[in-house]
Amino acid sequence: MDYKDYYKTLGVNKNATQSDIKKAYRKLAVKYHPDKNKNNKSAEEKFKEINEANEVLSDPEKRKKYDQFGENWQQYQQSGSSQDFDWSQFMNRGRTQRQYSYEGDFDNSFGGGGFSDFFENLFGGGGFGSSGTGKSRRGAKRATLRGEDFNSEMSITLEDAYHGAEKIFDLNGQSIKLKIKPGIASGQVLKLSGKGAAGYNGGNAGDLLLKINILTDPLFERKGNDLYTNLSVKLYTAVLGGKSSLKTFKGTININIPKESQNGKVLRLNGLGMPVYGRSNEYGDMYVKLSVEIPTNLSSKETHLFKELSDLRN
Repeated sequence: MDYKDYYKTLGVNKNATQSDIKKAYRKLAVKYHPDKNKNNKSAEEKFKEINEANEVLSDPEKRKKYDQFGENWQQYQQSGSSQDFDWSQFMNRGRTQRQYSYEGDFDNSFGGGGFSDFFENLFGGGGFGSSGTGKSRRGAKRATLRGEDFNSEMSITLEDAYHGAEKIFDLNGQSIKLKIKPGIASGQVLKLSGKGAAGYNGGNAGDLLLKINILTDPLFERKGNDLYTNLSVKLYTAVLGGKSSLKTFKGTININIPKESQNGKVLRLNGLGMPVYGRSNEYGDMYVKLSVEIPTNLSSKETHLFKELSDLRN
């Protein structure tokens, strides 16, 4: 009886995570599924092998035992250690987490027989509901597989992210309307349930995972829920104080410029930043950096007045 290298069967290494194992299994299961390989005995055997490998590696308890005793299963049994080991803990575990179910005759679906003798000897039977006899039970179900997820990206403007938006796009000939909530972040992934690949044997369709990319805005820089912008103000307004108009996503507003404002001074405007995603009437702040305009093309009178001011300061 040969040792079964379940890691090699799924094409993963021994340090593979449960997520890695799940992805590898699903990819191979779709490739070798009997519905896609009619009358192909080789594919049927391969399908049985990957299901057996997944049965062990997807169950942390079975995987632990396999890693510990797998290659030395004969010595382990011959030593009599199995008398002190609770084999039942490895039987029929994790059924609710399985990605597939069965309907019809297991033998007819997968070419006869249940798991390999190696599996039955190492785990004392069990498999897909057997009772230690090493034979699969009749009436078990045929495998259904969930469809693969699709991954895509969509670019929107910062203003779309501020107000929220509805976007319509085509996916495999199907028109899909997407509602984007205000405050969405760049890189955020939206899941559209059931918009992925179709399942097999009645399995659920996969999902569409849509990554949102926010384009660079010419006026505003976003940091979290806050917005940053620059505002040019006239020298006289900066010196004497006054009002200056500022464009925001809520429209153009007038803001107060304190007198004697220095070049580079930053004003904080509460509540004029981005909406907080998923929360009503919550906003970040806006930070406005002042850039003082130095007048040019001075008349002789203006030059004279500036000289008088300079003399006063000196």
